[in-house]
Amino acid sequence: MKTISPRYDFLLDYLQTHSPVSHEATGQQKWLDYIKPYVDTCFTDTYGTTVGVINPDAPYKVVIEAHADEISWLVNYITKEGYIYVVRNGGSDYQIAPSMQATLHTDEGPIPAVFGWPAVHVRSNKKEPVPAQDTIVLDCGCATAKEVADKDIHVGTVVTFNHVPTVLNEQFIVSRALDNKAGGFMIAEVARLLHENKQQLPFCLYIVNAVQEEIGLRGAQMIAQQLKPHVAIVTDVTHDTQSPHYNKIKQGDIACGKGPVIDHAPAVQRNLQRMLNEVANTHKVPFQHGASSGSTGTDTDAFAYAGTGTAAALLSVPLKYMHTTVEMVHKRDIAHTIELFYHFLTQLKAGHDFRYFVP
Repeated sequence: MKTISPRYDFLLDYLQTHSPVSHEATGQQKWLDYIKPYVDTCFTDTYGTTVGVINPDAPYKVVIEAHADEISWLVNYITKEGYIYVVRNGGSDYQIAPSMQATLHTDEGPIPAVFGWPAVHVRSNKKEPVPAQDTIVLDCGCATAKEVADKDIHVGTVVTFNHVPTVLNEQFIVSRALDNKAGGFMIAEVARLLHENKQQLPFCLYIVNAVQEEIGLRGAQMIAQQLKPHVAIVTDVTHDTQSPHYNKIKQGDIACGKGPVIDHAPAVQRNLQRMLNEVANTHKVPFQHGASSGSTGTDTDAFAYAGTGTAAALLSVPLKYMHTTVEMVHKRDIAHTIELFYHFLTQLKAGHDFRYFVP
């Protein structure tokens, strides 16, 4: 097997595409162009979930999955003076919006804008505005509602923050949308490794980059019903609880740089989870344990409970500063997650029955 050496140049390029909820096409095309040489075939569904397929005719079906969409905003109201108010499209945070640069994505092309905010000099301690839906305002340099409309900006236009990916201390990748383009990157790298190492899988493998996770796992729900896999391993991000303002007693003890998190939750099939643990231990891949009370809040739930049920598991990558423009992941965690996926798939036998007992 070739040494795990992720192509971070592709990740940094991929992160610069915009994939807001329900407008994921640009990022999906970039991802598909990268993965095409490593799969036998590919397809997309009605809403944009994109799938690469290896060994498509095999009857036993396995999914590795990430979600492609990023949080964003939608134009909700335009004043006569040309100021633009927005609503959340996913879990966007009003608190971080003031003074951010942004892009309005129109059919005519991208329009730059800023989230304006009054200067500290004119704010009163008693009536200081708090970032909220009715206080954050986009300014695209227009003085009237007509000027805004002439730029093809209207209610429903999608908005994303701007950020150029960077690397800190040669270890951390920093960007908006690492939740969950990091996942899409990792499953694409798994496909590349399988191809370059000439691995012949005894089952059909679907590499799935799903849409609309941030508003309720919608893309995964649709594709799970279409594919009806026997096994699904989802990768997403989770909180690095070493960061300030976290409560480890409530939110777990998770750290960047210590490997992927194998989750424990009702939706996670225990025998599949045990196999992941065994594979990690056999190949000396470091990993951490995480616990989710009830739902995992990820596409794992959609696959687990689709149809008659799928053996599903969750591999999470620790992330700092989730749902901001400075999300951070450690390169070591990326590499170890790819490695664990690869070793799991190359040892899995077609037809493996994950049931707890067979009557």
